[in-house]
Amino acid sequence: MTQISPVALQLPRPEKPEYKAIADELEIQFLSEMLKNAGVGKPRDTFGGGAGEDQFAGFLTAEYARATVNAGGIGLSEAIYQALVRNEVSK
Repeated sequence: MTQISPVALQLPRPEKPEYKAIADELEIQFLSEMLKNAGVGKPRDTFGGGAGEDQFAGFLTAEYARATVNAGGIGLSEAIYQALVRNEVSK
């Protein structure tokens, strides 16, 4: 007896680059906050410091997060993308 696959699996999955960009940006923001709270980009007491270093620490953590997402991320972006696509298909 052959098994019948669910209809949802047979539907073509829409490709939505704008959803992918949104999902990537959300993962970047999440990772940036996580890195900031972990102390990445925090000025060291032994060297440097000052107002300039404090101001650009946020840019550094954001770029670390962006590099992480561009390298594959932690899977959050894909989960968000799938949820957005699933939500559109169910409408």
